[in-house]
Parts: sequence; C-alpha cells; structure tokens
Amino acid sequence: MSPARTRFAGAALGAGTLLLTACSGTSGTSSASHDSINYALPANFTPNWILPIGTAAHLNTNNISIANTLWEPLIAYDGSTGKIAWNKAGSVATAADFAADNKSVRITLGDRHWSDGKPITSRDVEFWYDLIKANKAQWAGYNPGKAPDNWTSFKAEDDRHFTITFDKAYNPQWMLANELNSITPLPQHVWDKGGDPKQVWTFLNNAAKNIAGYQKDALWKTISGPYAVKSFSTSGKVVLTANKKYDGGEKPGIPTVNLLPFTTADAEKNALRSGSVDYGYIEATDLDQKDSFTGQGYTVKPWSGWAITYMPYNFNNPAMGAVFKQLYARQAIQHSIDQASLAKVVLNGTAVPGYGPIPQGQASDFLSPVQKDNPYPFSTSTAQKLLTDHGWSEQGGVMTCTEPAKCGEGVAKGTKFEMQVLSQSGSTVTDNMMSAIQSAFAKTGIKFSIKTAPVNSVLSQTPQCTSGQSICKWQLSFFGTAGSWYFNAFPTGDSLFQSKGGSNFGNYSNPEVDKLISASTTSSSNQAIQDYSAALAKDLPVIWLPEPVYQISVMKNGLGGFSQDSLANFHPAQWKWTS
Repeated sequence: MSPARTRFAGAALGAGTLLLTACSGTSGTSSASHDSINYALPANFTPNWILPIGTAAHLNTNNISIANTLWEPLIAYDGSTGKIAWNKAGSVATAADFAADNKSVRITLGDRHWSDGKPITSRDVEFWYDLIKANKAQWAGYNPGKAPDNWTSFKAEDDRHFTITFDKAYNPQWMLANELNSITPLPQHVWDKGGDPKQVWTFLNNAAKNIAGYQKDALWKTISGPYAVKSFSTSGKVVLTANKKYDGGEKPGIPTVNLLPFTTADAEKNALRSGSVDYGYIEATDLDQKDSFTGQGYTVKPWSGWAITYMPYNFNNPAMGAVFKQLYARQAIQHSIDQASLAKVVLNGTAVPGYGPIPQGQASDFLSPVQKDNPYPFSTSTAQKLLTDHGWSEQGGVMTCTEPAKCGEGVAKGTKFEMQVLSQSGSTVTDNMMSAIQSAFAKTGIKFSIKTAPVNSVLSQTPQCTSGQSICKWQLSFFGTAGSWYFNAFPTGDSLFQSKGGSNFGNYSNPEVDKLISASTTSSSNQAIQDYSAALAKDLPVIWLPEPVYQISVMKNGLGGFSQDSLANFHPAQWKWTS
C-alpha cells in the first residue's frame, strides 16, 4: 500500500437508502450476542479496493485497513499498541537484521501459512517485489529514488529468509517504518497467472475494479490475515468473517465484523442513537451532546492522529497555476487562514493548528522552531499588502493584476484572484470550514468559490496533470476535515512534496526541498528533517489547515482490548467484547 495513510475516498447514496443498507443483515440492532460488531465507516468514505497494493485513486484508509486484515503486512508498523512501533503480532516477518553498513537487511519470516494450507515463503514476498519493480509508476507508494528504486536486489536464502540490498546506506528506522512496512506477501501460487509482471499487474488491478465480484472471486479467498471477506457491497457495506485457518499472532476476538457505510455524519449519528452501531463517531460540533451518548451506554473518546491537513494547489492549472507559483501569492493566501478560530470554533477545540509538513498534534523531535512558531499568522491586512505590493489592486471587491511586471512570470494583466475548491460533501464541519475560509478570503480580496462532491469524486477529479490536459481544470482540492494525510512513524514528505511524488497531487516541485527530503531518509540526525520542516513551513507547497482528531469515537461499553491507532488504521482482530 501507500507508505503513508490517508483517509480518502467515498461513495454517495440517498441518506435514507444508506441507513437501510448500513443496517441490512444486522436487524438494525447492536451486537448484543458479542458474536459480531457493527463499525461505522466515516461518512462518504466508502471502501472501494481490495488489492493490497494501492493506486492513486484508492488511498482510502478503510481500503488499507481491510486489505491488511485479509493479507498481513510483512512488517506491521503502526500505533495499535498505544505507541508507534513494529507490531510483530500482526506481521508476517519476525526479524529484520540490518547489515553493519546499513546497506541491506535480512528478513526472517514466521512459520506461517495461507488459508489454503500452503506455506508463506520468500517467493510470496518476491512476487510483490517483482510486481512493484515492474509497475512502480502505477503504485501510489512510489516516489522517484525511493522504493523500489533504492532496492537494488532481492535474494532469497531459503523459504523463510531473504535479503534486500539498498543502493546506499539508509537510516534503519526510516527504512523499517517507511519502506519495508509497505511490503505485503502475496499468494504467488494463486495470483501469478503467468506472463510478465506487467501482465499480472493488469490482471490483478482489473479484478480489483470489480467490487461486485469480491465475494465470489477465488483470487480473494487465499489470505493470510485474521479475517476473510464474507460480503463486499458496491454500496459500501463490508462483512468480514474470522479466518479459521489463521496461524498468526492476532487471533480475531469477534467472529463477524460489519463495516457500515454512511453518506452523512447525521445518518451515522442517528444510527448511534438507535443503538445499531457499536463503534461509531460524532462530529466536533456534537460534543455538547456527549452526555446523551454516555447515558445510552457509550464511551466517548477522541482518536488522535499522526497527521497533517492541507488543501493542495494545482500548480499546473492553466488559469491560476502561474499565480500559485508566486510565493507572495501563497503567503497572502496563508495569511488569510485563521487557523486558531477554525480549530476552536468550527472544530470545537478538537484540532490543533498546523503550520507545516510535520504533525503538530503530538510532541516530536521532528518539528522545527520555524514551523512551530507559525511564519504566516492570520492577518488579512498583511495579505492585502502582499498583493498590492506585487501589482494587484482591488476592483469590484476582487484583487486584480494591474501591473503584470510586478505580479510575476506568467500572470497576465487583468487576471483576477479567483480560486475554486472541489471539497468533500456530506460533512457539516467541512461545509462550515469552507464557508469560514471563504469569508476570510473575501476580506483579503480573494474570491473563493466552493464546489462539493463525494471524496472518491474529489480524488478522481483532482489528479496530477499537465496544463494542456482537460483534467487539469481543478485549482484546489480538499478531502474534508476527515481527509488528513496520515504518516508512518517517520514523517518524510517523499510522497507528498518531493518532485513527482506519488501523492504530490498539485505537482509542487522545489529542488532544494527534494534534497532535504532525501537527507532526512539517510541521516541519523533529526536536524535534516527539522530543516525540511522549516523549509516547507516557509515555502507553502499547500494551504496549511488545522489538524483535527481522526474522529471522536463513540464505543459501546464493554468493547475493549485495543488502542486507537494514531496512524489511522483500524484493527478488527484486536477488538473484543470484555463484558
């Protein structure tokens, strides 16, 4: 999967239809027998991908969590135990021994088996390795120069030991947490249909596009994880059933897991009130209703995350790309974002301002003083002056370029500072945030229009592009207040901000930043990543926004045995009814 976690994607149904769909097969009641659990998926974040190899249009955290439940990662590096670390109980590998020069690693596999009884071997890992090597450009986790480019060889020693050699020395912590953790052993004896890896890739991806076929397709029956797919609806409901052949370290505690979709947070909240959801959520605006949920036998607990939230620019947009490429313009935009008020008022105190590429909701040694101190505090007057100093003047309430020599390269005379965002639909909090931002921009003289769509549509309509492509008309995108980017333990920006990074949606490119990102992956000192933090806090590759908690969870009393993973994965095998 992608080396970072995003809470992306969604699908739309009418709210009434959705509530019926979400509760079908559960009789609309919670799991009193303790043989099952009803888990509410985020509104409009519908699972739509089963293959444990992510592509750019399928970076939904729910997809990742489901895939990891079916096919365990080689190295599960997550926060499921209460801290971000290697969770060996949920991993196929048992050891990773780095060479003294940090130029290679020898992996030991556990004595594990596929659900059809065949052993999991080095060949299954090599199958994944070959697929990624041959199809790296289509893999969402790909960033030029990083995996698999920096893996120069794969050598199987025997069925349970293999060595991956690197092109140079790397920080073992980074390599383990951000690259090796992306590997998933795949059932080569079932999935390898012959031909070259490109043909196999096409075959598997085509099969994965057939959501309606997940339940019956034999491809998805050979698994290594604690659960199997019992049903997978195109409307978003997924039913998992315990894998009786599972021989790993995370034995499923609940036989049946119902993952329920919702088109709106209100529909999910109504399901909570009716008692038909065991593990759900409320929005920040609903915190004043906390007592009503605890009175119904629920525990309300924020799920904090290791993440950043932002709004990407499309630097290749033919209308506004030239404006976005001007640092002063991005500074004016950032000065117009009142993060403190958004965090306190719109997000009801459940978010922290974010001023750069390093998560600020949790203390770390990665955060630079420059980012922490906020280089662009909220001030619409400062924003206005930046624009007027660079050849813009207000005409009819909108800043307009009147002195193109000052406006910057490619910005024509008469250009109006008008931007449109394509934003997630279905969330009152997201709608309120966009409206508040719109009002602040208006004070600066920036016209900001808002168009909404389900998150799957936002992703598909705001891809990486070149200015001549018809798909490059988008200017800004926002995946919603639940659409944050969740990092692995080491928060490098290779996917997001390195030139041609796999999830660098707006095609931001800065050679100096590229060097800083690369340095952070090889240096054992935190100074390199702090330098990166400072550089992007100043250069503004995106519009930085407050980082909300992943969700405010509402859980039935008696559900326990787990920690809420700060990397935004859910782990059904760890859920248990304790009373």
